[in-house]
Amino acid sequence: MDDVPDRRTLNGDVAALTSGVVARDPDSWEELYRCMHPGLFGYARRRLPHTVAADDAVSETMTRALNRIDGFEPQGSGLNGWLFGIMRNVVLEAQRAAARQVPSEIADQPDNGQLPGERLEDLEQQGAMRSAFTALRPEDRELLELRVVGQMSGEAAGEILGMKPGAVRMAQMRALDRLRHGFQEVTGAD
Repeated sequence: MDDVPDRRTLNGDVAALTSGVVARDPDSWEELYRCMHPGLFGYARRRLPHTVAADDAVSETMTRALNRIDGFEPQGSGLNGWLFGIMRNVVLEAQRAAARQVPSEIADQPDNGQLPGERLEDLEQQGAMRSAFTALRPEDRELLELRVVGQMSGEAAGEILGMKPGAVRMAQMRALDRLRHGFQEVTGAD
């Protein structure tokens, strides 16, 4: 967890980079990429079938951002929210394209040096969480992906989802509660 930046630090770092990014400073773009990659990748990985597609989505997002930076207006959720808005569109386009193709299974789960029994237990837990998450309403899944995986503030997620920050926080609490109950149903835990 040490390599995951604190949300306040991340938003502050991104805000500080805005002027350099708008001026197309290569060092600012590189730093922006380093700051935003974990959140963007996490969001894309939750919504796309494998890591290659998530990596491609992050690359496409940053390419579009670079091409559209002249139209960026620093307001509201700032650069962070703007990038997640682009990412959201890239992911939706990738999902539509994937729906038109024959699916292929790609096993991209590393074993992390675990013993087979530990690996099996982890896979069962992941499968149970995935099942519970998939059973959520699409709005709940997207909200949790933006807030938890993307580490977006309530204000930034609200801007993307067309909700007020207080409504985002309440919806997140309800979605997490539904996820917890769904996980308990899948695992049979109390």
